[in-house]
Amino acid sequence: MTERDKGLTLDPAWDSNGLITGIVTDVTSGELLMVAHLNAEALALTQSTGIAHFWSRSRSRIWKKGEESGNVMRVRELRIDCDQDALWIIAEPAGPACHTGERSCFFRKVEGQALKP
Repeated sequence: MTERDKGLTLDPAWDSNGLITGIVTDVTSGELLMVAHLNAEALALTQSTGIAHFWSRSRSRIWKKGEESGNVMRVRELRIDCDQDALWIIAEPAGPACHTGERSCFFRKVEGQALKP
């Protein structure tokens, strides 16, 4: 066990790409809304603005959730796991979390090799 595991200092364990996983849930329902990645800048922006920011691996840039759709996520609480390599973002969504228009990015169930709504 290290200081990172039990200590009270934020010390994210960034992966080799400088990222940690961010898991977003709805503050009211507890529903899982999305999973994305954050780098140090995205985490700092999330903390300073109260709006969820992420690192877009496909665009190689910071993006504010809802910057195009208006469906921002107001952060109500941030939690980090024991080894500080995953961030739990408890948020109030202003609309659908998924770019498809679905409330959650997890709108399909896996059944064998098929996906079901």
